[in-house]
Amino acid sequence: MNSQFTSFIQRANTIMSAPMERLTALDSVEKDILSCLQSAGQALVELSKEKPSQKQVDAHTSHFLKTLNHVELETFKHINYLTQVSTGQAHEGSSYASQKILQMAWHRSEHARSKVVELERMKTQMMVMSAGAAVARQNAQAIRPGGTSSLPPTPTSTVPPTGFPATPQSVPPPSSHLGTN
Repeated sequence: MNSQFTSFIQRANTIMSAPMERLTALDSVEKDILSCLQSAGQALVELSKEKPSQKQVDAHTSHFLKTLNHVELETFKHINYLTQVSTGQAHEGSSYASQKILQMAWHRSEHARSKVVELERMKTQMMVMSAGAAVARQNAQAIRPGGTSSLPPTPTSTVPPTGFPATPQSVPPPSSHLGTN
């Protein structure tokens, strides 16, 4: 068990040190770029003299070209690494793929939730329409062929032409509606 833990720690250190190694390499590239610029500047200074030393110019030019090739090689390596990372290929220490999977799952979940809400709304509409149709069927079945209803009549109030509500005396008593006088 102790060896498993040690192995885990070593792998974690390797994963954690990879970004640091990349940053260190980029720092080295930056220093090489400065060295290139200095070599180019020194070669130009030597060439601007009245009697330039060919040996000095060659040395500065050679150093410039050598360092420039190293910068180009290291930059190419970093660009290749970044190309792999940005295309979604799995690489050590990346959480991009996991984040993308989580985001897609979240979108699918939200889509499913919206569809469930829409189906629930449609179900409610259908139930209301179904209940209304059932009431209409019951009313249609309750009406007799002669046009009379087997249901007791509903009490109505009379409204005088003036638009004011009827007085309680003008509304017939409820017992008269039940057919028992």
